Order: sequence, then structure tokens, then C-alpha cells
Amino acid sequence: MNIHEYQAKQLFRLNGVPVPDGYLASTPVEAEFAMRRLGTEVGVVKAQVHAGGRGKAGGVKLAKTPAEARKIAEQMLGMTLVTHQTGPEGKKVHKVYVEAGSKIVKEYYLALVLDRETASVSIMFSTEGGMDIEEVAAKTPDKIVVVKVDPTVGLQGFQTRRICFGLNLPAAEHKELSSIIKNLYKMFLKYDYAMLEINPLVVTADGKMFALDGKMNFDDNALYRQKDIEVMRDFEEEDERDIEASKYGLSYIGLDGNIGCLVNGAGLAMATMDIIKFYGGRPANFLDVGGGASQETVTNAFRILFADANVKGIFVNIFGGIMKCDIIANGVVAAAKELGLRVPMVVRLEGTNVDKGKEILRTSGLNLYAANDMADGAKKIVEMAK
Repeated sequence: MNIHEYQAKQLFRLNGVPVPDGYLASTPVEAEFAMRRLGTEVGVVKAQVHAGGRGKAGGVKLAKTPAEARKIAEQMLGMTLVTHQTGPEGKKVHKVYVEAGSKIVKEYYLALVLDRETASVSIMFSTEGGMDIEEVAAKTPDKIVVVKVDPTVGLQGFQTRRICFGLNLPAAEHKELSSIIKNLYKMFLKYDYAMLEINPLVVTADGKMFALDGKMNFDDNALYRQKDIEVMRDFEEEDERDIEASKYGLSYIGLDGNIGCLVNGAGLAMATMDIIKFYGGRPANFLDVGGGASQETVTNAFRILFADANVKGIFVNIFGGIMKCDIIANGVVAAAKELGLRVPMVVRLEGTNVDKGKEILRTSGLNLYAANDMADGAKKIVEMAK
């Protein structure tokens, strides 16, 4: 789950990470009053959408007067902001954040990321703030330092010193940077982050450090114990299909293809998408119904697939272990009859109760196509979807 910049800065303030003063505005008049309350010579009006690259797309602008802040807000509110992260469809701006301007002398990059491979928290720091970290890693990797923190041991003093000394930062910055890193690490564990990024972390003319931007991504699987975070979810920023899937506990990610996939197990789901691509097709989604899904869950999964106008064919690929093939077959038949099967559907079943499942499909009276194996199913649905 992602949150907006203004929400990220609320969390920073609560946890001892310095940020500039700022106020949220949902109308031009509110933006004008926000600028007046700040009382600064320069303010920054920032579009609030779940995407990076806002500045390059015209979503971050300077204002020198309250009237100018109002004018900028009039232009931003309601606009569709297109960045390299939104895709060509862009995101509509519903709110802006009006923040005090800063006299910046340096920009750093600082992020904490959950490293599942090593079961650690990776802390990344770079002197090249304000840039895409991927570009920095590709062109100037010597300007990035990474330390991995074992959560069972915790963040150690030598690790913060390694960050400070690794890139030859001025001694005057060591204490404040170390404090910010320690507070961010505490936040990371406290709120169950998957990723926490500050880009840029700035040093101002008076030697102070501020988080000028904040990007936060939380582990969806931990939201049940993060109720204060869950209420920050902005449904207007999410795909309607993702929202619907979350209601039924389904793992769903919408894509831009034309072949709907219904699979049990994340690994099998990825393999299914790969083999569809291999045979010249384009997956319309990642959809994992899980190992213990009920007939109702399967029906709801089909409801999401059928609602996608881009879907021209559906590939059901199930390996029955805990999830029995006859349960899936009953779900397929029930969904097809209830919702109306308007596109070709290929079903591949293997595993527990596979013969029962195939018999249910064979006697359903529906226009379903059986597949001998995964490759056969992928070939068939790619051809049918054309």
C-alpha cells in the first residue's frame, strides 16, 4: 500500500524526522490560505498523486505570493498528471500540498528497503539526491553506499558511521544524518514498511537537514495490525480491479494485456504469464486465488476478470494440492453460468481430484476448452484471443 507525500510527512514529524512546514489543500482558496499561514517568501505547491517524477511533469511549482499559490492550485487541481511512473493514462490531481520553500545547498538520497533474499533491511545512501537511484547505480555506483541490517541484531553505530564516512560527508553532517537514519529504521520496523524513501534529503543554507519528499510503501500482509496506516489508503489512486480484489482476499495486479489468468499460487501465476508471453500473448493480470480458496472466492475472481473489457480470453491454470480440482471446476461452472461466459476459456487442471474436476467441466454444458498441460493451454488461449 502506498500513501501520499503529505501523509508520509505526517509520519516523519511524529517520529522525529525533520520536514519543512506545509499544509494540505483541496481547493485554490485553501492553497492561498496555506501560503499565508506559512508566511515564507517562497512556497512550493505540490500535486499529490501516487507517482514519482511530478516535478518534470509540472506537478511541483514555486509560488512567491498567496495569490500565485492560488493560481497554481487552480491549474493543478483536476488536471491529469502524466509521469514516467503513471503510464500514459496519468493520474488525476485531487489535492495539493503547499510547503515552505528551502534554501538548498545539497541533495542526498536515503532509502530503507526490505531485502527478502537476505532477511535484512537494506539502507541505501547516495550523494546524488534528486535523481533516479537506478540511473545513479548504472552510471556512478561509487556514489552509493549500502548497509544491510539484521533485524535480530538491530542497527549498529558502525553501520551509520560507514554511511557517513563511506562517501566522505562533512563531519558537521554526521550527527544529524545518523539521527535521521536511526529514526527511519525504528519507523521501518514499527509500521511494517516494504520501502521507505527520502529523495531528496536536503541540507539547507543554515546547515539543517530536511526530508523534502517522502515515498512510503507498506507490506499489505501486515495491514491487519497497522490500522492507523490502513486508514490512509486513497482508493481514488488505485485501480478499481485491485480494490475489488482486496475485498475478497485475492492477490491481483492489473496489466495491459488481453488474456485473463486465474491461477493458484504465485509461482505458478508468474510461470503462466511467462508462457502466455512465450507463445505471443499478453497477460491481462496476475491473479492468485490462493491455496485454500472456496467456490465463492473463485466466482468473485471471475467477476473481476469478466469486468475487464480488455480481456478477450481466459486461461484457468490450476494445480490442485490443498485447492482441489473439483472445487475449482465447480467455481468455474458457477461463475460462467452466473456471469455469462462471453469470451473463450481454456482450463488446465492437474492434481488432487483432477478426474472429478474434468468430469464437472465436461458435463457442464458450457463452451469450455480443456488443456492437456500448461503449454497446450497457453497455445490454445493465445490463438483464441486473437
